This record gives sequence, structure tokens and C-alpha cells, in this order.
Amino acid sequence: MDADPSRQVRVRFVTKMPPPLRAPPAAIAVPADLSRMGLSEIVNSLLAAAEPDHKAQPFDFLVDGELVRLPLQQFLLAKGITAERVLELEYVKAVAPRKQDKPCPHDDWVSAVDGSNPSFILTGCYDGLARLWKDAAVCTQILEGHSEAITSTRFINKGGDTESSLHVVTGSKDRSLRLYKCDTSVSMDYPKRVGAYKILRGHTSSVQSIAVDPSRDMLCSGSWDSTIKLWAVEGSEEDGDAVSLKKRRTNSDSSGPEESQLEGSAISTLLGHTQCVTAVTWPEQQTIYSASWDHSVRQWDVQAVKETWNMFSEKALNCLDCGGEGSSLIAAGGSDPILRVWDPRKPGSLAPVFQFSSHSSWITACKWHPSSWFHLVSSSFDGKVMLWDLRTAWPLASVDSHKDKVLCADWWKGDSVISGGADSKLCIASGIEIV
Repeated sequence: MDADPSRQVRVRFVTKMPPPLRAPPAAIAVPADLSRMGLSEIVNSLLAAAEPDHKAQPFDFLVDGELVRLPLQQFLLAKGITAERVLELEYVKAVAPRKQDKPCPHDDWVSAVDGSNPSFILTGCYDGLARLWKDAAVCTQILEGHSEAITSTRFINKGGDTESSLHVVTGSKDRSLRLYKCDTSVSMDYPKRVGAYKILRGHTSSVQSIAVDPSRDMLCSGSWDSTIKLWAVEGSEEDGDAVSLKKRRTNSDSSGPEESQLEGSAISTLLGHTQCVTAVTWPEQQTIYSASWDHSVRQWDVQAVKETWNMFSEKALNCLDCGGEGSSLIAAGGSDPILRVWDPRKPGSLAPVFQFSSHSSWITACKWHPSSWFHLVSSSFDGKVMLWDLRTAWPLASVDSHKDKVLCADWWKGDSVISGGADSKLCIASGIEIV
């Protein structure tokens, strides 16, 4: 095939989506220079012919499981596919935000965000405060106590928690972790200030990242001191790992009741990294993964308290997450614009199996979609949040919500991306349809 725009390709549009989004199965001839936007117009026309009320929407197209990101003729040439056969084009809803929600302002850089709760978003800020945002709109709780910037926040989401009671953990540059219990059932016109019920001390430098184990009984933290520490979530004076620290007032005013605040110590420490541990994740009960400025990703056996596997990257690493098929792929980003994905199951080679290089500066966060094997989100100092699909090297969408460096990002409710940055905003891009 040459680049002659008069050339045509015979295609058949197929989809796994239910009616009325199924186009007629008959093969038709389309111009060979069409890109996905032109192909979307054709599919929308076919659907509108069968269903006059159909509202046009963008689609993506796959050939043999790979997303088409070039004009058809260039794609066929690149893949060595002959134009003589009828080309089967599978179409799916395009993955891109359809709405930018109103941002939630903070008093300083937003450095941490957790979207694992469907009703609340948890943020951490350089002002030393964490905040709970109801429905990504109203700040209901301000979690106080840290003396320096917060670097990591996590919902613990214990089994006994309800929508009116949430467990939260934060990590900070002040070298401590703090545990909070938040009663979200009380409705007020102003945020309620909440103090920690337990402080976890032991790191000798800034806490950079926190992960919660699948059973929600344990935490691990990575620190600037090059160690990873394991902690028990629960604990009272009798546990041996916690002692009564002091009395504190539960309300910010002086009339509130006092209650004991506990201090916990680490159960164990994982040693092996030689520089700052920037990211930890705990995908399986006995396995922790960590990333570091020493360029390495390491796997740890929790029970044996030892390293079981490592891999060295070209760059210092800032972020890490496990996902993909069977949660067996490792995505990480760091001090260059490339988001890399490795498959530890492939012996003999530690080369990335995927590389995404559309960012223009350091990558600060990467997260797999909670229910998709293919989709990731990343954020960068370049001010952009990008959505990725393993089936193409090009970003599905670039979200330009921020006016400064983006420091953190996560998925929320499966159809939204949340992010925070140096513009002191929590931004929400919603309406992302991932099948």
C-alpha cells in the first residue's frame, strides 16, 4: 500500500458492547487514510441509522488486540497486514475524561492522594494536614498533628469500618506515621479537626511512602533512611508494641474530653536499599515490593523478613505499583520522562516489557486501574496526568488540569482520575469509561 488517499480498505466493525452500540456486521469499504476519529464518525453514522436517538461518542479501535493509533494505511504497513483481506476492527468506548470537576483548594502543595474509598478522597498536604473530601467536593475532616509536610496517605478500610467510620494512616517528613479514626456521620458546616489516636515512630528520616497489607492488619512504610518498617494497625497498652503517650484533647477547643494517645514501634525492619525508599506496595499477604533512588525494585518476603528478588533500572525511581494480569506486572517511574513496566515472571531478562515516553519531565506517580489489566495513570513534574493502555505506546488521554508540577495521582470510583500538585489543588477528571 502507498499513501494514496483514494485507496480503500474493506473493514468489518465488531464490538463486545451490547446493543444498541453494535454496528451492522457487513463489511464496508472505507478510505485507507482514516484515523480513529474518522472511523468513529463512520461507526456513529451506522449506529444513528439504526437508532435515530443515538448520541455520537468517540471510539477506539483494535486490530488483533492492538489499539490503532495511526491512520489505517500506516498501521497496516507497520504491522505487515495485507489490505486484501477484510480487516476486523473491534471498537470500544474511548478512554478519556468527559468532565473536569471543580478543583478542591488546599493551603499548600498537595503531595498525597488516595482514591480507594468510593465516597471520600484522602489528601495529604505540605501544610502538615491531611483532609477528607466527601464526594470530591466538601472537606469534612482535617487530620492534624504532624509537624512537617505529609508525604503519604492511605485509607486502611478495615472490615468493621462503615461509611460513618474510617481508619486512616498518614506519613510525614517529621519521620512519623499517624493513625486516625474518623467519624463521618456528623454533618457540619465546617471541617471537624481530628487528632491521631496512635503515633508510629522509628524511622530516622522522612517517611516517603505507606502501603496497607491485604488483610488490613499491617502497614509498611518506606523512608529516606533507606529502610522499610512493618507496623501493626491495632495496639493498646497491653500489646507490648504500644504505650500510653499522653493525654490529648479530642476537640480543638479546651472543653473537649481527653483520651489516651498511643505510640507504636515497628514489628520488623527490611534492610537492603542503599538510598531513599520512595515507594512501597503490598499486593499479596506475604509479598512487598519497593522502589528506591538506588535505582532498584525489590521484592520482600514478609514472613522471612528478607529480600527475595531485585531488579535495577536505569534511573532513580519515584513511584511503583503492581497490576496487570494477575497483578503480576510492575510499573515504575522516576528521574526521566519514561514510565516503564516489567514482568518479573520472564526469566533471563530484566528489560521492560512496555515503555511509555510521552511525558517531558520526571514521573511522580503511577497507578494501575483497580479492575483493568490494561490501564494505568501517571503524573509528572511536566504538569500533566496521562492515561495509558498496554495495547498502544501512545497515551489515551492527557489531562491538563494543573498549572504546576503534579505530585500524586490515583483512580477514584473506577471512572475518575484524581491528582494533586504544586498548584495546591486536588483535581478530579471524571466520566472515564473503562470496560
